[in-house]
Amino acid sequence: MRIGAISDLHVDRHNVLTSEDYLTALIVAVNSKHIDILLLAGDIANHFEITTHFIQRLTDKIDIPVLFVPGNHDLWQEATLSTPEILAKYQQLDQCLINHPYIVNEEWAIVGHTAWYDYSYANDKFSLEQLESGKHYGATWQDKEKISWGISDQRLSRLAAQQVEQDINKVGNRKIILMTHMVTHHQFVVPTPHRIFDFYNAYIGTSDFNDIYRRYHIPFSIMGHVHFRKVVSEQGTTFMCPCLGYPRQWRTNDIQHEMVQTLMTFEI
Repeated sequence: MRIGAISDLHVDRHNVLTSEDYLTALIVAVNSKHIDILLLAGDIANHFEITTHFIQRLTDKIDIPVLFVPGNHDLWQEATLSTPEILAKYQQLDQCLINHPYIVNEEWAIVGHTAWYDYSYANDKFSLEQLESGKHYGATWQDKEKISWGISDQRLSRLAAQQVEQDINKVGNRKIILMTHMVTHHQFVVPTPHRIFDFYNAYIGTSDFNDIYRRYHIPFSIMGHVHFRKVVSEQGTTFMCPCLGYPRQWRTNDIQHEMVQTLMTFEI
C-alpha cells in the first residue's frame, strides 16, 4: 500500500491561481503516483470555510481516503468563530484525525494531531516573557494575534502530546504513522545562528513528543509548518516534511511540477 503526504498547500495565498487550481494539481499528482491514502499535514488555507471546502472537494474527486490535521493557519479565528470552536468543527469532519485514529489494517494505524510549539527550539538567550509576547525585530508571530486558546503554548503542547499518546493506545499493537503539523524533531527547525529564527524557531515545533518516539513503534512521522522539504531517518523512524509553501518559496512557477515534487510517498 502506498501512502502519500503533503503539507502547507496555502491554497489562498497565490496572486493568480485559485484553490481550484491547487485542487486540480494535487489530484493529478495523487493519480500519477498511484496513492492509496492521502495525508494532509495542515495549513491548507487561512480560513475555516476555504479549508473545509477544499477537503470536501478533494474527498469527492479522488476515490481514496483523505485524512488531515489542521495547521495553525487553518485555526486562525474569524469574526464569528473562536479558535476552539473552529477546532471542534474540524473534529466533526470524517477526515480529521484528531481524537480519531485511522485503522489501515491489522498491522498499521494513522494517528494525527496539530500538536503545538513549546518554545524549546528557540535560542536560550530569550526569556519566557519575550517568547510569550511573540515580538521580535519589530514583527509579531501572527498566531499571537489570530489564535487564542486561553492557555499557554507550552501547556497546549503538553496536552497535544498526551492526546496523541491516548490515540496511539486506542489502536493496540499496530505500527503507527504519526502526522502532526508542528515539527517534532529538532533537525527540522530553521538552521541557526539566524538573526530572525534564533527567536522564531520557538514557534516551529515541540520536544514534548520525544518520549512518544522512544516508547512506541512509529516507523513514519509526517510534519509540516516549516515550508521546506526534508527527510531524516533516526532510530527506526523516518521523519518527513513535505511542504509546498508559499509561491515565492517554490523552485519554479509551475504549480503542477511543484505539487508532484512536494508530494512524498512511502510503502507500508
